[in-house]
This record gives sequence, structure tokens and C-alpha cells, in this order.
Amino acid sequence: MAEGWLPATCTLPTAEQPLRLAEFDSLFRAALRKLERPARTRLVLTLEAVPGRAESVRDLIRRESECCSFFTFSLLERDGAVLLDVCVSAGHVDVLDAIAERAGRSMASESD
Repeated sequence: MAEGWLPATCTLPTAEQPLRLAEFDSLFRAALRKLERPARTRLVLTLEAVPGRAESVRDLIRRESECCSFFTFSLLERDGAVLLDVCVSAGHVDVLDAIAERAGRSMASESD
């Protein structure tokens, strides 16, 4: 994907990369309520829970894991929220930084 999301190990075809990026952007704009960075290699995204959200996020992270196997995703539904935990190795912190930055921008633009 663009803007720091595309490490050399990604196997997603080039033509599909903007579409995947748009999926994440859409998710962030529609659902992201909180962003936490408890460690350099870990990002926790709190998403608004609506019917079908967990299933659609589960599908998205399954597909992302297929092309970028360095991600470790976990999904938890709790207290009316969907928590998406994203972990990477130290060698892929730059990719996690790019996701956090992009997600943070979507939250900032929503509050404008």
C-alpha cells in the first residue's frame, strides 16, 4: 500500500494496493473511536461496534494477513466496541507507524 504501508515483503498485487488502502481509510473514518500505542510494536484501535462490523474487520485483517504475514492481528468485542490489536516485529515498526498516522489523521478530520 502507499505512504509507508508497503514493505518489500507484501505480496498484494500493485493494482489492488490502493483498494486495500481505501478499505482501511473507510474503516477508520466510519468506526475509529480511539487509538492507543502501548508499545512501539503494538497498536490498539477501538472501533464503534455496529451489526456486522466485527465480521467485516475480521475479513479485512484475514486478507491483510495473507499478503503481509508479518502482522499479528487480534479482534475482541467488548463493552460495545470492537478492539483491533495490531502487532508487528521491530523490523516492521515503520509500517505500524504509517497505519497509526493514517488512522490518527482520519480521527482528526472527523472532529473538524
